[in-house]
Parts: sequence; C-alpha cells; structure tokens
Amino acid sequence: MRKARFTDEQIIGILKEADQGKKLEDIFRVNKISNATFYKWRRKFRGMDVPDAKKMRELEAENAKMKKLIANLSLDNMVLKDALGKK
Repeated sequence: MRKARFTDEQIIGILKEADQGKKLEDIFRVNKISNATFYKWRRKFRGMDVPDAKKMRELEAENAKMKKLIANLSLDNMVLKDALGKK
C-alpha cells in the first residue's frame, strides 16, 4: 500500500487555512495538491480536529481486521460444510 504523503494533522491544517480565508489557489500551489484532492479531503475531514481524525483511522483499521476475520470464518465454515456433506 502506498504511504500517504500528508498526515492527518497536515491535512486538517491545510483545511483550516482554507477556512480562515486564504485563497484556494495559493493553498494548492504551496502544498502541491490538486483541487480534486483538496475537495476530497474536505468531504472526508470536514469539521474534524486531530484527535477525531486519529480515532477515525483507528476505527477504519479495526473495521478492516474484522472484515478479514469474517472472511476467514466464512471460508472455514464452507470447507467444513463441504467436508461433512461428502459422506
């Protein structure tokens, strides 16, 4: 997986600059981001502070672990059903 170029703290800082009235074109140029990236960040991180963003990342990681666990258990269940059904 590709390592993110900006941390959550940096993204929230960039969004706060925009909220303070700094020109968006200047923000894009200084941080070397596209306007699509900015608006994607704004949609994802709007109204968040740094602790909120960290908690969201933790929950996303936990959710990914749970999805893997469910997939593995479903696979085990299918294998057991196939093994018992072939008698």
